Amino acid sequence: MPIRSICVYCGSQPGRDPAYVAAGRALGKSIAAHGLRLVYGGGTKGIMGAVAAGVLANGGEVTGIIPEFLVDMEATRHSLGQLNELIVTTDMHERKHKMFERSDAFVTLPGGIGTLEEIVEIMTWGQLGRHQKPMVFANIGGFWDPMLSLVDHMREEGFIHRAHLVRPMVIGDVEEIVPAIIERAAATEEAGGDADGEDAVISKL
Repeated sequence: MPIRSICVYCGSQPGRDPAYVAAGRALGKSIAAHGLRLVYGGGTKGIMGAVAAGVLANGGEVTGIIPEFLVDMEATRHSLGQLNELIVTTDMHERKHKMFERSDAFVTLPGGIGTLEEIVEIMTWGQLGRHQKPMVFANIGGFWDPMLSLVDHMREEGFIHRAHLVRPMVIGDVEEIVPAIIERAAATEEAGGDADGEDAVISKL
């Protein structure tokens, strides 16, 4: 399946390191430069806002999907009007489902518990064979190292039995993310749905 849209999970806050917001903006620019659509949680603040701004400032298209109760917490109604498409859902469950449906790949920038929960669910669906869409941890400044160590620990302790179905890429350089996604998708399609047979949970580039 060709990559047409990329879902980005990330914090609605900027975080303490300015590199996080800069990475969000750079990822947005890269998504637009490759002619792809951004699908994200609809927030216009923090790293979320930086990714969307990066796409829009470079002529790309953005779909924001946000629950009604978060509109005034994670965005402003004026800034939401600048998105190419806005979908307001009734709850978080509907939001996550629509984000999955609209996306051909998933990237996780730094964020909090909600960001972590979103990518872990996508990894779980991959393990259960529900999708083969590329997944990336944007490991800005080693942000995701503790999470990746925990996943390795789970695997070593025998709790991840279908590791070949859970192969998130771990990429620290934002400029490499979109090309890596496109390459992974092409390899998966060529291999008839199985890009490689590695046993590792994480493929580090």
